[in-house]
Amino acid sequence: MDERAKNGEIGEIKEETGGEPLTVEVLQAEVERLTREVERNWQQFLQTAADLENYRKHAIRQREEAVALARRTMLGIILSVVDTLDRAVEHTLGHEDVSGEGPSPESIAYGIELARRQVLETLATMGVRPMETVGRVFDPRLHEAVEGVPAGDRETPGTVVGEVQRGWLLGDDVLRPARVRVAQ
Repeated sequence: MDERAKNGEIGEIKEETGGEPLTVEVLQAEVERLTREVERNWQQFLQTAADLENYRKHAIRQREEAVALARRTMLGIILSVVDTLDRAVEHTLGHEDVSGEGPSPESIAYGIELARRQVLETLATMGVRPMETVGRVFDPRLHEAVEGVPAGDRETPGTVVGEVQRGWLLGDDVLRPARVRVAQ
């Protein structure tokens, strides 16, 4: 070891011991003090590592509980839609057409409309709403152009003239962009 390093270390020990002469007793006391400090630091490290492991397990449990809650919520919503579809089927089966050979087209349409309305109401309670697109200026943040069509007398180029697939918003965020036809 470099003599200057030894002298630096000895100087530090002299400072920590109040300038006492370096005797075996002084050095042993310093070794004991440093050993206690190392042990204290090791215990703190072990405690911190245990705390971190407990936090990790807690975070995993919380994530699993959140996933289970979301799954239960979504399944509850789907089951309510199934219930509505069941009621629609029951309704159509109770209303035969004039030939008496099955449900009338009107009762089938009515049952489907009931189910559709219930689904839309459920989505609305969750903050989901359909986009209004036809007649609006094309916006690539909201719309996906699937077809360009010649602009007629009434349409301005860059205006949405038809909807291939409805777009949906969740609050103010795009849940699914609308697939649209755009006047060119």
